[in-house]
Amino acid sequence: MGMIQAYNFLFSWQLFPEKGTYEKGERPKSGTYKIGSTDSRNEMNVEMNWVTLENQAFSYIYSLIADGDFHYPGDGHIAEKAKVNFIDSISFEILFLLTEDQTLKVMHEIMPNGYLKVTEDGYMENGTMYKNTSLYHKQMSVLPYSSSVSGAVIRPTEEGMIRHKSLTAMEEQTNMQLTQIRQQIELLALQAQEIQRRKDLSILIYSAKLNFTPVIGQTYYLYEKKNGDHFLSLVSPKEWGANGPFKKAIATVKLLADHTWMELN
Repeated sequence: MGMIQAYNFLFSWQLFPEKGTYEKGERPKSGTYKIGSTDSRNEMNVEMNWVTLENQAFSYIYSLIADGDFHYPGDGHIAEKAKVNFIDSISFEILFLLTEDQTLKVMHEIMPNGYLKVTEDGYMENGTMYKNTSLYHKQMSVLPYSSSVSGAVIRPTEEGMIRHKSLTAMEEQTNMQLTQIRQQIELLALQAQEIQRRKDLSILIYSAKLNFTPVIGQTYYLYEKKNGDHFLSLVSPKEWGANGPFKKAIATVKLLADHTWMELN
């Protein structure tokens, strides 16, 4: 049953560098994670490629028989032996025995949004534990099954196909709805900021000295006197000239129909 459950994982996955967390090693700037099968012995092939921020390239390729037992991974640099354990159709783990007392567990999970989450739990050189987490999305141009003549016959289960289509549709719809709500929130926030600015300006103007009744739509000029008081005038700073009866000009304003004041640029 192992490789039948593997159907949802048999893709080439593209790394999200900014979404991962890395306690050991350098953060990659790009990478791919390929999971496939090439024969009828329930053999799983894994190929990892990534590039660091310093443009150093690394690659690992290994194969394991996915029967739940320990096998030699085909690359002595990775581990002495390893085994694949399928938990269900959306999660499986690979356990590597690095030494007699040190292991590396690599958990693979299909997330609700369709992404692949790969979590490594292992040990640093000094013996302390670390956890690295990487997120990948599917490279849809790559077939999700073996395309060679000798490749294992991996038939997608009806449950897997329904889940994949439903997750894809769900993600598209919820992302669209969230984007619309986010845009509405941003617009409301801007409108609230503008109303607050008008309110603050209106409070300042209504506390200033007024010798006339303001007219809606008319442009006025708000000034600060040398004693700190404010007053409103129809006369612009340019018309007052250098000897105007004010310390400084505060703003050019206009009275709106709701009796709030708007600052004009």
